[in-house]
Amino acid sequence: IDSFTKFSCPVCCDIFRDPVLLSCSHSVCRTCLQQFWETKGSQECPVCRRRSSKSDPPCNRALKNLCEAFLESRSQRASAEFEVLCSLHNEKLKLFCLEDQQPVCVVCNLSKAHKNHNCCPIDEAVCDFKTSLERLQQNLKALEEVKQTCDETAAHIKCQAQHTERQIKEEFEKLHQFLRDEESARIAALKEEEEQKSHMMRRKIEEMNGEIESLSDQIRNLQKEMEAEDILFLPKVSALLINVAKHLSSLKFRVWENMQKILQYTPVTLDPNTAHPHLHLSDDLTTAECRPQTSLLPDNPERFEVYPCVLGSEGFNSGTHCWDVDVGGSEYWALGVIRESESRKGSSVWDSVWSLHYSKSSNEYWISCPGQADHVLTPTEKLQRVRVQLDWDRGKVTFTDLITSSHLHTITHTFTDTVFPIIYSYSSPVRLLPAKISVMIENQSVVC
Repeated sequence: IDSFTKFSCPVCCDIFRDPVLLSCSHSVCRTCLQQFWETKGSQECPVCRRRSSKSDPPCNRALKNLCEAFLESRSQRASAEFEVLCSLHNEKLKLFCLEDQQPVCVVCNLSKAHKNHNCCPIDEAVCDFKTSLERLQQNLKALEEVKQTCDETAAHIKCQAQHTERQIKEEFEKLHQFLRDEESARIAALKEEEEQKSHMMRRKIEEMNGEIESLSDQIRNLQKEMEAEDILFLPKVSALLINVAKHLSSLKFRVWENMQKILQYTPVTLDPNTAHPHLHLSDDLTTAECRPQTSLLPDNPERFEVYPCVLGSEGFNSGTHCWDVDVGGSEYWALGVIRESESRKGSSVWDSVWSLHYSKSSNEYWISCPGQADHVLTPTEKLQRVRVQLDWDRGKVTFTDLITSSHLHTITHTFTDTVFPIIYSYSSPVRLLPAKISVMIENQSVVC
């Protein structure tokens, strides 16, 4: 305590930091002196109140050196006090037993308890533990990043489910409204026919009542003649009853036939889980348009990372498939098929794509195939609507101009993997066109 008092500043009562020597022989921390002078408004000694003749007193180097030596000595003593000793042998714990995972002293290392055990200096063990701790911290950070990605994906899945449920309800509401309208129209037709037939019968009944009233006084005398004439007076008008068959004949089929006016079928539906973040899809998943990203999407393995591409939701590994695309005014587009196993993350995507491309900047159309040089096409007119036809079994991908019905090019390749339709769009929307729906009724003859 005496040493601490001897080396303490009279202002802050702590060990001197950069002490200065006043003309009155008292020493004060330089910072403490400046603050004291600013508070007092005069250059007085904080101890004896004598006025200092110097506005910038010199450093008391001897006292500064003594304070630094005192602080270092106190730090060493504190380290020595906190040094852990072996509870059995009262020796410093300088070794670490790797088998028992505990610090030991030199005597412990030679004892039966740790004889033939692998030991290392405790500094090395601490270094190894620090390395392991850093590795664990890195792993923890990586797991936290993965967890954050999983949390974002889970939130996106929830949003997807809610949005899809809302779309399903909207589509079914349209169907329900259509059925309600059909029901109302058919009931109205039935009511109209009922009113017409009822009015006709009321008129006939009134006529018959008049005839009966005028002939009622002759019935007794002319009964036999009237029996013969009754048939002549009976109504001979046909189609007096409700035409039930007209209203109920194949009712469900007729309604479904009318429903085709509001139905659309596209052979290919776009998969939003594969769409590049800048590629916006329409609610019915038939149109793709490149625009700035407005919402955060999970970086799932299926999603394209470099190019604004999107895949069809269904892959093909057999059979013949066809889909029509309206490329419209898009400045850069590509249509074709891609191998399922191809990674969507790198720039090597086109190494596994059989496709037709267009670039407005070069005003060129070309065919791209894996392992082959591009083949330039020269259509007679600018392509607006293109048909892509895949014959997986025969290994053909055919492109056709729908406007002129002219063949553009056929790619031949032996497919061995599942392929998916792919669409690339860089500017204006690219839209999948609905297919025409037709119904064929076959009359089956019965052989007895």
